[in-house]
Order: sequence, then structure tokens, then C-alpha cells
Amino acid sequence: MSSQQADPRELDAVIIGAGFSGLYALYKLRQELGMAVRVFDSADGVGGTWYWNRYPGARCDSESYYYSYSFSEDLEQEWEWTSKYPEQPEILLYLNHVADRFDLRRDIQLSTRIKEAIFDETSNRWQVQTDDGERFSAQFLITGVGCLSATNLPPFQGLDQFEGEWYHTGQWPHEPVDFKGKRVGLVGTGSTGIQATPVIAEDADHLTVFQRTPNYSLPARNALLTAEGQAEVKANYREIRRRTRESRAGFPYAPTEKSAMEYSAEEQQALCESLWQEGGFKFLWGSFEDLLTSEETNNIVAEFFRRKIREVVDDPATAKLLTPTDHPYGTKRPPIDTGYYEAYNRDNVSLVDISNSPIDAITPKGLRIGDTEYEFDIIVFATGFDAMTGALLKIDIRGTEGQTLADKWEGGPLAYLGLQVAGFPNMFTITGPGSPSVLTNMPVAIEQHVDWITACIQHMRTNDLIRIEAKLDAEDAWVDHVNEAAEFTLFPKANSWYVGANIPGKKRVFMPYVAGMIEYKTRCNEVATKGYDGFELRSA
Repeated sequence: MSSQQADPRELDAVIIGAGFSGLYALYKLRQELGMAVRVFDSADGVGGTWYWNRYPGARCDSESYYYSYSFSEDLEQEWEWTSKYPEQPEILLYLNHVADRFDLRRDIQLSTRIKEAIFDETSNRWQVQTDDGERFSAQFLITGVGCLSATNLPPFQGLDQFEGEWYHTGQWPHEPVDFKGKRVGLVGTGSTGIQATPVIAEDADHLTVFQRTPNYSLPARNALLTAEGQAEVKANYREIRRRTRESRAGFPYAPTEKSAMEYSAEEQQALCESLWQEGGFKFLWGSFEDLLTSEETNNIVAEFFRRKIREVVDDPATAKLLTPTDHPYGTKRPPIDTGYYEAYNRDNVSLVDISNSPIDAITPKGLRIGDTEYEFDIIVFATGFDAMTGALLKIDIRGTEGQTLADKWEGGPLAYLGLQVAGFPNMFTITGPGSPSVLTNMPVAIEQHVDWITACIQHMRTNDLIRIEAKLDAEDAWVDHVNEAAEFTLFPKANSWYVGANIPGKKRVFMPYVAGMIEYKTRCNEVATKGYDGFELRSA
């Protein structure tokens, strides 16, 4: 009998995605609740975003010792990070270690894409089908597809005619790409383009970077971790984890609790300089208390960045092109780099502004802008992702009365707490739209979500409940709250992927929750304490 004809395999839960979210969800549901769980991933290995993003210079922009799981003290003590900001291979090695150490692989099905997931209102179960026709039936559908996993490749005319090699940073090949002696074009200067530029420049005969929007980028100040540094972290892990959970963005540090206006001009510059020398996200989340709410404060910081760019980049015309003026600092994902601005001082690197003259077409020899053709051996597209919603909408997900998630989200994503979508019972979205997600240190946000989902399912089992669904009025109220929180800040002033501005035709909606992890966690806990207020629960 074929897999299409066979009865579906019965499970308690189906999890989509084998990255940070999926691995932890599998561990919690199987280890603590004894559930029959199956994880599916289209990749042929675990790791999620760290499986796919193998581009040159790919590195985490949160520090290694807290960009990690906190659920196992033994794991914390045994794992040795090599540097402050780990590169992609090391993070992937860590996630593979987690999969092996906790015997997770036996419930993970790789090289398998979920084609459709349809909620059966009679049985209150999700009917799930893979791309090769396998069928599964599960009470719960849990998505851990990642906020930045659906690659965005603009529909460039003529791409199929290009005679050289081309790559997208989000789908990089496993084997190394040889840039030696090659003419390389790199399209995009978001986080991935900024990380890739200096590394490619070291090998390429010539690198031409095409920039639509300049970004504020901060030096990472990466360094190898000493044995003494490792020992100190491990001795203080409980305190470090406490600080991450009690901070606004999941980092073990806090802002000054003062506005820039409470400092003298000299003190303002001194604080900015000290944060610049430290590097990392501390400049965003550990500086002035009103950095993201006060234009006056933000202008002080933004002008500090602009001055630094002018100091680093030798050519004034190039420095001017690299200097952001159209958005406040931090309202786009703030990249962290190693030698990005310095790369433009190399003789073999040039910058082309495409803000007013976009790429017209890819040609057999390269790409064309107006009457100018640029010839390349390799083109790298660092054009980002269809963030927050793209990966979910690639799956045919249907809730009650046959409603598709694509139809539900046609006017922008709607969700209650970023955890559930009204009309889609028993489906949980880990770090979904409407949760802090991409504005945080992701493992902290992921663990909070998975812990909440696990406790919710335990509550349902204890009380003989078979179905939980977000109420429409609760969803509407939460979406309004998310938007109001964003409007209180400077975030809406930027055309960022936070609002889907990088995807033509995507409804402009601010997707992450900006009020921070403390406020968010408090609200989630209150909902649970009040008997899952805002959800409709049904008994057997």
C-alpha cells in the first residue's frame, strides 16, 4: 500500500523545524510530558538557520555564552565556546551536539518538507502531509520555522541567463565557493552582506557591492575566549541566565536608565565611545534608556556613528554613500561587523549606489543598471528574507472552516501573544508575529515560548481538554496592543523588514513586539494564571 493510501501515523504533536526552536520543543514535550512527537525539516541536517546560512563571514551577533540553551546545567558546563562571537560552523556543531546528547535524532525526520497541515474539526486533530505523500495525524501542530528562513530573491529579469555562478546567502552550498581571482558582485548591505563583504574582498580580484540603503554597523570586537574567561562564565551561569531573563531584550545587561539629555555633551560622547569599543548589541540595549523613543537622543547616537564612518573610510564620496540618514539608529536590525567599513579602503572593492537607479536586469555577463553593464564571474545575493511570515505561508495551513493561513494573513499577520492564530486550534507558533522574537536574544525568546507551550499542553492534559484556540477579540486586542507599542517608539520610521518593506506587495505591519521580554513574559504568565484568558478551551 502506498504512503498516500495508508492510514496516517498517529502522533501527539508535529513540530516543523529542527533549529533552536524545534530541538528544544522536542526535548520538552518528549522529556517532560512523554508525548509522541515528530520533528520535520527540509534540510538534511539539524540546525535551522545555522544549517542554511553558511555564507562567508556568517557569525552570530549575540555573544556565544548566552546565545545558547539554559535548560541544562550539564550542557552549559561541558560545552566549550572558542570565541566571543561564534562563527556558523561552531554554532552548527553545538546544535548537533545537543541533538546527540539528548537523543533527539530518533524523532527527527530530515530532508522532508511539510506540504500541508489541515485541521480536522471532527477529531480536533491536525492532518499533516509531507512532500512525498507521508501522512500524520497529531493533536498539536507546533511551528519552529524561524523568523528569518524564507529567502528573498527578487525576481531579477534574466537571472537564468547568467553564465557565471550565483548564490543567495541564505542558501549557501556546503562546499566552499572559490572567489580567488574572480570578479564578484554582491547585492545587498543588510547584516549578511555586511558580514560577507570583508571576507569575499580578501580573495576576490574585485568586489563590487550594490547598496540600496546604508546601515549603521558596529564593530564586533570579536576575540578568542581564554580558559580563565570560560571558567568565570561557567561559575556565574545562573546569575547570567537570571539577567538575560530579566532584561528587556534577553541580554545580560541593562541600559543606563537615563536619557542622553541627562548627560553633558562630553559624557554623551564618552559613553558612546566606550560602547563602540565594547562592540556588540550592548550599544543598542545597554546605552541610553530612551534611545529608541527619543529622536533627540537617537540623533546624538546616529551622528556618533556617522562620524565613525567618516573616520574609517578614506574616500569621502564612499563614506557619504555608506552613511545612513534615512532612519534612526536601531530601527533596522543593527548589523555587527568585522572590518566592514575598512574593506572599502581596499583597491579591489567598489560601492555602487542603487537607491535611485535599481538593477534593471541580470545579463549573461553580469548585471545592468540603466546603460551600464557590470561584468562578473560570481554574483552573491544578500537580499535577505521574507521575515516572520514567509516560511509559514509556504505551507498550505488550513484551520476551521477550511480557512487558509494565507487568507487570514492577507492584510498582515494576526496572532494572540504571537503564540496562536484565531481559527487555527491547537497550533502554536514559536517566536511568531506579535512576540518579541527578532528584537531579542533569540534562545531566550525561544525557551520562554516553548516553556509556555509545554505548560499549556500540560494544563490541557491535566484537565482533560482536547482543544485550545485563541479568541478573535483577544487576537484583535493583542494586534492593536502590538501596534500601539510600536508607535510609541521610533521603529515605524524605518522601511525595515520588521514591517515587510523589503517584500513588494507585502502589507506594511510592524510584526515584532517592541515592549520587551519582561513585559511580554508578564502578560503571558497572567494569561495562563487566569485559566488561559483569551483562549477558548474544549473538553473531551
